[in-house]
Amino acid sequence: MHTINLPSKPPSSPHPILNLSFRIFFSGAALFAVIIMALWALVFTGHTDIDAQVLNPLYWHGHEMVYGYALAVVAGFLLTAVKAWTGVMMPYGYRLLGIFMCWLLARLSWLAFGLGVTVTGSSVVWLYAAAAFDLLFVGLMALAVFRAVLQVKQYKQMGILAKLALLTLGNGLCYWGIISADMSMTKLGIYLGFYLIIGLVLTIGRRVVPFFIERGLSVADADGVKQTVTLRNSKSQDIASLLFFLAFFIVDLFYPNKYLLTVTALGVAVVNIIRLVGWYHRGIWQKPLLWSLYIAFLGMCLSFLLYALQPWLGYTHSIAMHGLAIAGIGMMTVAMMTRVSLGHTGRNIHQPPRSVTVMYVLMVLVFISRVLLPLVDMSHYLLWIMVAQGAWIACFVLFCLSYLPMLARPRPDGLFG
Repeated sequence: MHTINLPSKPPSSPHPILNLSFRIFFSGAALFAVIIMALWALVFTGHTDIDAQVLNPLYWHGHEMVYGYALAVVAGFLLTAVKAWTGVMMPYGYRLLGIFMCWLLARLSWLAFGLGVTVTGSSVVWLYAAAAFDLLFVGLMALAVFRAVLQVKQYKQMGILAKLALLTLGNGLCYWGIISADMSMTKLGIYLGFYLIIGLVLTIGRRVVPFFIERGLSVADADGVKQTVTLRNSKSQDIASLLFFLAFFIVDLFYPNKYLLTVTALGVAVVNIIRLVGWYHRGIWQKPLLWSLYIAFLGMCLSFLLYALQPWLGYTHSIAMHGLAIAGIGMMTVAMMTRVSLGHTGRNIHQPPRSVTVMYVLMVLVFISRVLLPLVDMSHYLLWIMVAQGAWIACFVLFCLSYLPMLARPRPDGLFG
């Protein structure tokens, strides 16, 4: 007698935006990027009642760009990618909403602190609330990843959990520094998180940038003949990039020495410039989804060169750091979100919205205005920062207008995802 296995019930959620994590987290990150930069413009110009005695406004800004915006994009990408890597369904529906709400409540708490909202005469209570929700957010995300990895015994993915643990440590140091009134501890936590995110971008970028370029250019020509594009990659380059970046990370954070900083930063830059030479194909300039990734990686290389030259040319460390943040987090995440959102909602990656080119140009303008122009003209420093803030906001407003409708709608092919 044969046993008949009935098909399992297909997954469903109360709204398409809760189907997979990239939908809600990319949407939340984009909206947050607009709000947090607009509020930072007010904080920067002294138009809010933020309590600078509790937290330096610069660290308020840095924390929310790293642990607010960047970590939301990481959550959207990671919880979607782990499903593809393991074949295990990741949280969706109300479970996904619960994880997202922890992130959102933490962000609202930081916004309340930035606006100077007080409870019983103090605004610090918002940071205690943010700490609880931030730790719960990362904990639930890590638990979802751990269960999937354990279920299929794909232990090589445990490295993801290690990175999440280190990001939690960095965030914990931020909050501990605030609670103990130790600004240096808070700064350490922010920089630890920042460099961990950059490390993730270098690692993931090494895989996805050449992959996306190959996929984007390996298409049929006018005669119907498929043109295959194969890009060069090297294991030795991967190892060299990892070792140089690890050394740079340790030197810049724990052992500031201008000779070591120059050598390590230059090492990261040179290795990755060689990578870019191997990834170059003239066809990328015909496809915004490809040249945006290439330009983002090039911007990171230029930023490492700025780190290497900074001790000798005398400009501020902040310029190099912002270059790395804008290229490695800003430009790279926008490029990734615009591409991933198309593919995972069942849309044609070769026909992105026309607005993507404008988004990428605006992010390049952010880099030029915040990083390059102050190098040649510090007399208009405030103006350059305001232009960069405006371009950042405009970029993400365009993303919201172009991509939020597709992230909130079902796939055209009717599949769940």
